[in-house]
Amino acid sequence: MLFQLVALMSCFLLAWLLSRTIQRYFATVDQSSGVFKIGVESFSRVLWPLLALVFLFFAKLILGKFQHTGLLKLFFPILSSFALIRFSFYVFRRAFVRDGTVGNTLLLFEKVFASLVWLALVLHFTGMWETIFEALEEIILPVGKSKVSLLAVLQGIASVALTVVLALWISALLEARLLLIPNMHSSLRVVLSRLGRAIFILLAILMSLSLVGIDLTVLSVFGGALGVGLGLGLQRITSSYVSGFIILFDRSLSIGDMITVDKFSGAVTQINTRYTVLKGSDGIESIIPNEMLVSNPVQNLSLTDRAVVLVTDFTVAYDTDLDSLFPALIDVVAQVPRVSMATAPSAYLLRFGADGFELRVGFWIEDPENGRTNVISDVNRAILVLIRERGIELPFPQREITVFQAPTKTAA
Repeated sequence: MLFQLVALMSCFLLAWLLSRTIQRYFATVDQSSGVFKIGVESFSRVLWPLLALVFLFFAKLILGKFQHTGLLKLFFPILSSFALIRFSFYVFRRAFVRDGTVGNTLLLFEKVFASLVWLALVLHFTGMWETIFEALEEIILPVGKSKVSLLAVLQGIASVALTVVLALWISALLEARLLLIPNMHSSLRVVLSRLGRAIFILLAILMSLSLVGIDLTVLSVFGGALGVGLGLGLQRITSSYVSGFIILFDRSLSIGDMITVDKFSGAVTQINTRYTVLKGSDGIESIIPNEMLVSNPVQNLSLTDRAVVLVTDFTVAYDTDLDSLFPALIDVVAQVPRVSMATAPSAYLLRFGADGFELRVGFWIEDPENGRTNVISDVNRAILVLIRERGIELPFPQREITVFQAPTKTAA
């Protein structure tokens, strides 16, 4: 017993020291992504029980040659259950957490899963595990003309859930790996991650159905029904999915692009397989079906060059000296912070209006994602200061109204 206690404490201590060393290494890795940070933190919790389980296995193997190892055998299922719970939490959070925030639903599911694992451990120690299996095997459920035991149904559900979660976990690892490639286009990363997830989920479902014992040839009937459904009522949904892959493949849109489609405009924040999310300058997010982005004309302000031209129009009196005003306008507009220096501002005489000279000042900006109204406002204020300093009149339409008083009628 003394040797087992010493071996047990040594396993725990070595596992703790080694896990701390690995955690310090992970602490030096860039954790700018919230999802990556949650994955690292979850995996750090998995390290200690996994390492302790490995050391306990070798301790049991070595001591078993000289003496009994009943105490080590007792702790083996306990550590295995603890490691299973921690590893499952790590897989769940890497597979289902997308924005760096763990939802309440996932936390509740983790608690239920941990309770089921500890319940299974109690059943194992009490010897009731085999009894419950036999009871579930005896419960028969009629499915059409066939009969299936409740144990087979539960095993099928568990196998499907396990393979799908593992597929989502592997696809999340693939997505994290793609993000580490610096020279890859963002659209190519998205399309590879989406294709990888779809392929992994399809393989997981097919594998789980094979494990349950379902003949995959029966899926041909389902495929025919799916084709009829797509042809009758799901054309637009299917078109949006296909259009999503077209957008990602031809790289016509990327995350962060400023686009205008129909009456919607904003920055592209998400490109999903069915829809694209645009966030306008007012903070409103618009969900655009990908079919609209393929079939309708789209203005992309940052496809090959992010620089865009903006203009502001105003009118000055006819006695204004335009030869001296134009250079002053160019200088004052060029001093506005967001106005691009790559292409100098310009001033134009548009037409001879009814009230004075109609002028236009054009300038370029290189960050349209930061808004256009605010920089136009800054330019207008700078022009207003210049006009007031020079005493230039800004004419406006004037109207004269004459009121005639009707003559009063005198009594006869």
